[in-house]
Amino acid sequence: MGDGRLEIDRISKRYGDVVALRDTTFDVRPGELFGFVGSNGAGKTTTMRITLGVLAADSGEVRWNGERITLETRRRIGYMPEERGLYPKMKVGEQLIYLARMHGLSAEAARRSMADWTERLGVAHRQGDDVQNLSLGNQQRVQLAAALVHDPSILVLDEPFSGLDPIAVDVMSDVLLDKAAEGIPVVFSSHQLELVERLCHRVGIIRSGQMVAIGEVDELRSSGAVELVVVAPNATTGWASGLPGVTVREQDGARTVLELADDADDQVVLHAALATGPVTEFSRRRPSLTELYREVVTQEASEGTVPESAQDKVGVTA
Repeated sequence: MGDGRLEIDRISKRYGDVVALRDTTFDVRPGELFGFVGSNGAGKTTTMRITLGVLAADSGEVRWNGERITLETRRRIGYMPEERGLYPKMKVGEQLIYLARMHGLSAEAARRSMADWTERLGVAHRQGDDVQNLSLGNQQRVQLAAALVHDPSILVLDEPFSGLDPIAVDVMSDVLLDKAAEGIPVVFSSHQLELVERLCHRVGIIRSGQMVAIGEVDELRSSGAVELVVVAPNATTGWASGLPGVTVREQDGARTVLELADDADDQVVLHAALATGPVTEFSRRRPSLTELYREVVTQEASEGTVPESAQDKVGVTA
């Protein structure tokens, strides 16, 4: 199918009175790692199942290269479900060959692909073992091999890093980066936001079935409030209280973190800090993705809104 774009266009899904998705919209571009994040029950897995055709949307559609996804297209998707989907009493090698054949590979091509991916993912020595006899980490590696063994053109991975040790996280990260480098669009969900921030080109945050923020990682971070980190060894508690446009976020000994309003003058802050004695650090920073996520997801604003700072700079669907 070649390089292409995966589009999730205004899909909605309701279970009785429960709205699981409401006009959820985003795209995943060729060669892009797209991080799909949100709390449990926010709608991530439902979105992925609709993309796979496991669930039907009440409205909206999923497209590949501008065309509605068909059964043939879905055969080209590599899917890693959160609940995992391996046959526990089937041997690793046999299972991967079987799955590759189901997706249209010849017997020889399936065998070669199974051997390549089990070697790459560090489970080649377990080809003859039943899946149920593997550790959870190795089951995870085999599950990723199952998503890759048929040489997919799209990757949709639900919590692929869950339960992995740091070495396995590095192996899986390298695989996803390599697939993106081949031009494959990759979308994955994860609660490990530091990992999402490090790996992903763009991130979408979903809350209560709605996409509330979408953008490049730096773009999302720049939408947050400007903070100042000040280290003044001789400063006493409350030294920054009352400064115009300044909110004290935390103070731990000599280290103080301040949030600045748009019209705040950081030189006024520096002058106040120097009045206490020496200043060993005075630096601006933007919130991490984890901090921004916490702000967006846990805010008590009316449903479907995001902070005004985010609305100014980040693509938002409300």
